[in-house]
Amino acid sequence: MYDCLVDYQRRILDDQLDELFPHIPAIAIDGVKAVGKSTTAEQRVRSVVNLDVMGRREAVLADPESILLRETPLFVDEWQKVPAVWDTIRRAVDRDPSGGRFLLAGSASPAPGATAHSGAGRIGRLRMRPMTLSERGHHTAVSLAELLNGGARVAGSSDLRLVDYAREIVNTGFPAMRGLPDGPRKFQLDSYLHNVVDRDVAEAGLAVRRPDALLRWLRAYSAASATTANYAQILDAATPSESEKPARSTSVAYREVLTQLWLLDPIPAWQPMGSALNRLQQAPKHHLADPGLAARLLGLTVDSLVDGQGSIVGAQSGTMLGHLFESLAALCVRVTASAAGAAIGHLRTRNGDHEIDMVVVRDDGHVLPIEVKLSSTVGDSDTRHLRWLAERLGDKVIDKIILNTGPEAYRRRDGVAVIPLSLLGP
Repeated sequence: MYDCLVDYQRRILDDQLDELFPHIPAIAIDGVKAVGKSTTAEQRVRSVVNLDVMGRREAVLADPESILLRETPLFVDEWQKVPAVWDTIRRAVDRDPSGGRFLLAGSASPAPGATAHSGAGRIGRLRMRPMTLSERGHHTAVSLAELLNGGARVAGSSDLRLVDYAREIVNTGFPAMRGLPDGPRKFQLDSYLHNVVDRDVAEAGLAVRRPDALLRWLRAYSAASATTANYAQILDAATPSESEKPARSTSVAYREVLTQLWLLDPIPAWQPMGSALNRLQQAPKHHLADPGLAARLLGLTVDSLVDGQGSIVGAQSGTMLGHLFESLAALCVRVTASAAGAAIGHLRTRNGDHEIDMVVVRDDGHVLPIEVKLSSTVGDSDTRHLRWLAERLGDKVIDKIILNTGPEAYRRRDGVAVIPLSLLGP
């Protein structure tokens, strides 16, 4: 919009900003570091205040109101480093609620009480995640928004095969990292993770006596990707040789601070209102912000993933490639569902006899259940949970979807749409 970069690659979030920002005075873009928040915001503003720069941060700390002297639209990057900025912008919006005035970006959610007011009704919030497969340049043929509206065309061919999906996992969805050769990308990911543990966690308010212990916990959490493993299981996996385990409060503190940094991105259990479903598990399904982070933490490469290496924490079966492929699918679905104004959860009965990887929920309560299969083929047994849910919810089920690694999108005789993950778009 304003002095745009020539080579800027649009993100799905740009469509949301196109619709909202002209009418909303202030929008905060949340998300883990390095997903592209700053680059996206800078396309739409005339001035920038970067609070990650020490000198600038000290000046704004001394006088938060000074940011209002700059030309609007104004972008404040890493606003959480000076929480008073939030209240400054909130008050500015109270005085002038015109649309398109302020964008903020934060790679951490400030601690409770850090701001005097929530900003509800004044500052809108959007979540930016790593790049989906469609944002990485892969051809899409099936729209999630159209699936949510019912009657979407399900057709198209994909060139990606199993090894290609493994490569997309390892390459990550971080714009500045995914194009690097293997060695530099591994170096960048290692640096990224160590910066989180050594610096970002402390800045978020958690004093960690043993950073290596937090890194081991994060590694164990990675091994629990796409499972509902409890935190005791994760802590046990992080400390296999220690007879005296850390207190549960330690695991909870790790979880909370890493969630605050947007590094953990669990899918909550779906809790339908007024339905015939009961006895559903309430545990979240674990995912990191990007499955490539999990792969790096576990030391997994394209070859080792394809070879079936990697040990999984939790009771669920399958290979680590299958679990990280589900994480990749979750990333793609969450970004596109958010753009369509839909929420997402997962379903698992308490006895484990029925499980659906993702349930996309419209505002009116109608749902789009999605199963994720690593296989390139789909049999009758693969659709049984989707058919079970449709039998119980009837017309509330908009469609039934399986995302897989196959070459073609098509609709089965039982009505289930089979869609290669790479073909799914907004």
